[in-house]
Amino acid sequence: MSSSESVLEPSAAPTPQVSPDRLPEMLGPEMPAFNDALPEATESVTEAFSMGVEEEYQIIHPANRELYAKAEEILPIAQQSLGDEVQPELKRSQIEIATPVCQTLAEVREQLNHARRSVIQAAMTQGARIAAAGTHPFSRWQNQPIMPKERYQGLLEDFQQLAREMLIWGCHVHVGIRDREMAVQVMNRARYWMAPLLALTANSPFWLGADTGYDSYRTLLWSRWPMSGLPPHFDSYADYKSLVQQFAETGCIEDATKIYWDIRLSERFPTIEFRVSDVCMTVDEAVMLAGLIRALAQTCYAEAQQRQPSPNLRPEVLRFAHWRSARYGLSTELMDVRTGKSVPAPELIQSMLEWLRPVLESHGEWGEVSGLVNKILTQGTGAARQRQVYQQTGSWEAVVDRIVRETAAGLDLNLDSR
Repeated sequence: MSSSESVLEPSAAPTPQVSPDRLPEMLGPEMPAFNDALPEATESVTEAFSMGVEEEYQIIHPANRELYAKAEEILPIAQQSLGDEVQPELKRSQIEIATPVCQTLAEVREQLNHARRSVIQAAMTQGARIAAAGTHPFSRWQNQPIMPKERYQGLLEDFQQLAREMLIWGCHVHVGIRDREMAVQVMNRARYWMAPLLALTANSPFWLGADTGYDSYRTLLWSRWPMSGLPPHFDSYADYKSLVQQFAETGCIEDATKIYWDIRLSERFPTIEFRVSDVCMTVDEAVMLAGLIRALAQTCYAEAQQRQPSPNLRPEVLRFAHWRSARYGLSTELMDVRTGKSVPAPELIQSMLEWLRPVLESHGEWGEVSGLVNKILTQGTGAARQRQVYQQTGSWEAVVDRIVRETAAGLDLNLDSR
């Protein structure tokens, strides 16, 4: 994916002392490819910790609430307002947006409001609606044509049935970090907190007209892909490059952009991309996620800079914690991988929030982010809200209607107009 605008290097954000495919293009200057030499990490690098968000949306038929293969008709209309910030996705019933570089959560909110409003309005001109959820409650993958684009046809050729069945929607948050050595250390440390972030943003309980029993079934569907899931621990950036080079030389991947880990480094631009979350139903939840992830990256950076110890936990432990978050969301106990013990989900979320508090306060975002987190702890995740509607109505269509309404919440749009 390409960007139509050039963004200047963002101003640097403070690094507080902490106690014991397309969006990266818009977050900073181009970086060398993974097999090119990079400068050694230095103590003088000043990081921006800028943010950007990608969201993938469902295109919905307003009469039967099925997925609607209208991306090719909607895209040129949405691009009149968004330019290249709106792009197609694998299936013709999907569409993706990406914000430009943002320095503050206020900017993230403004850009997401603009993007959602523009896409929804474009869809409505074509008799369609837009929904933000990790899976569709009942539409079947067999009925979803793939976009006639070389990249997507290549995915179909390589992955066959996995690509045909891939009918999922995620939210990706990018954080600008130029120092690649430090970026690897941030990735190592941030892995421990992917499970609670997943639980907090779970938004895909239904699949093919059934309750899957999972809060994030998207996570299970995506986990079948060979380059998905949590990244391994890396000793250094050279260690990271060596593994990526091995993947490429042995034909496991065509290039480093085909690595789909829950946290990955951009190979062309100075960013870390966090890919763990279902797409959030509301703008509020997406803003909360961006704030948490930027604070997580900056806190991990500060701890690595201070050379605070970080345990290299067994991958089996991290994988189980990840699965448990996808299975239960916030409804039961989650694993605190730091202690190896199960704790009530709200307790683990609050622990993470307090750990991130110094960075959130340094940006003036503590009140907003903590308030949005507590709202979810009180009112439920997207998965919980979807289930509540189905339990009350017994109607899949009512669930889709709820998702459509929450996707447009706060945008001052009349969804009943034609």
